[in-house]
Amino acid sequence: MIRTYIKDGFKKKGKVELKGWVHDIRDLSKIKFLILKDISGRIQCIVLPKESGEEIFKQVSKINRESVVRVVGELQDSKQAIGGKELLIKELEVISEAEQPLPIDVSDHSKTELPKRLDYRFLDLHRPKSQAIFKIESTMMQAYREFMIKEGGIEAVFPSIIGSSSEGGTELFPLKYFEKKAFLSQSCQLYKQMLACSMEKVFTIFCVWRAEKHNTVRHLNEARQLDYEECFADEFKVMDVLARCVQYIVKKIMDERGEELELLDVKLKVPDVKYMTFADCTKLMKKEKVHMGKDDLSTEAEKRLGELYPDTIVFVHDWPLAGKPFYIMPKGDGLSGGFDAIYNGVEISSGGQRVHIPDLLIKRLKEKGLNPKDFKGYIDSFRYGAPEHAGWGVGLERLMTQILGIANIREVTLFPRDRDRLGP
Repeated sequence: MIRTYIKDGFKKKGKVELKGWVHDIRDLSKIKFLILKDISGRIQCIVLPKESGEEIFKQVSKINRESVVRVVGELQDSKQAIGGKELLIKELEVISEAEQPLPIDVSDHSKTELPKRLDYRFLDLHRPKSQAIFKIESTMMQAYREFMIKEGGIEAVFPSIIGSSSEGGTELFPLKYFEKKAFLSQSCQLYKQMLACSMEKVFTIFCVWRAEKHNTVRHLNEARQLDYEECFADEFKVMDVLARCVQYIVKKIMDERGEELELLDVKLKVPDVKYMTFADCTKLMKKEKVHMGKDDLSTEAEKRLGELYPDTIVFVHDWPLAGKPFYIMPKGDGLSGGFDAIYNGVEISSGGQRVHIPDLLIKRLKEKGLNPKDFKGYIDSFRYGAPEHAGWGVGLERLMTQILGIANIREVTLFPRDRDRLGP
């Protein structure tokens, strides 16, 4: 027989074969129930001595929870069962027995703390809520790609091993690259700029490594970024692209992941968009009596923007030049073409117009205390016909936390890497 997914089984009649995990077993003496689950859902299976056979009737009570089984049986209507149908088991095979006791609670209302669940993430993924998170994350990445393709973007892959800092100011993970010193990349920034100056619109999902010794619920040392770069564009052009991209992603999740959102008790709304200058934001925070940095937004300021403008992407632009990397274009009067995007109280993106003039780029590198010789290939790429261009990067896991209202970024990371965790 051909295996049927549980969700599809509710649409069928007669004999089917199901494979999945044992969620629960209930023994009522004369009748036994086995709740079977797979990635598509759950179904109640019943075992009767006469119809199922005495051997199966005895066997089912000995099966441990989370064991993998194959069952063949007859689907029948049942008003009491979830979905209105249940399976009368005629054949039962234990494919893989789960050892007992389970190291973590994998019930719908697990009380196991996150650190221990992460230690046993492979088992934690048996939980419907954990599965819901990563189904939504999958939809997010698919939506990002769909949006970018519709925008005319070219998807690209970039090196993860680099010879010098991409941004400056961020600790790097060093590694030995044959006879040379190299680092794990903390950004694809320089490479996507080079490509955009030929291919015009480029995007990627890129893994970044940052050796910052933080221990917060907002940061990881290995993370994924949704990156975009466009030539013949300034910061306002790419801010519009970012706003529409996030709106598209949220709408896609709402349309395709309703069951998962309900399971996680998340009520989503397609976000609005608001623009304000850094100077206006400073005035607003002063009025709100919230501390704000001289050339950066404090955590308190980001949180207050989220409270003042819920379900809104707030673009803070005309950023002080001192608060942005060397590759952000100066605008005069100490300002830059840089911006941050704040969504529900947290920065989800940083971007802006880039420096495409070699002499200005050398000057900016020196001002940031970096050696232009380390960036020779990057600088030279703008010597042979480089247009103005702009772009941004969005932290995939951070955007997930804001969309789902989850406090700890590790919850939305399959196998997180932070200062203390290097496994599983």
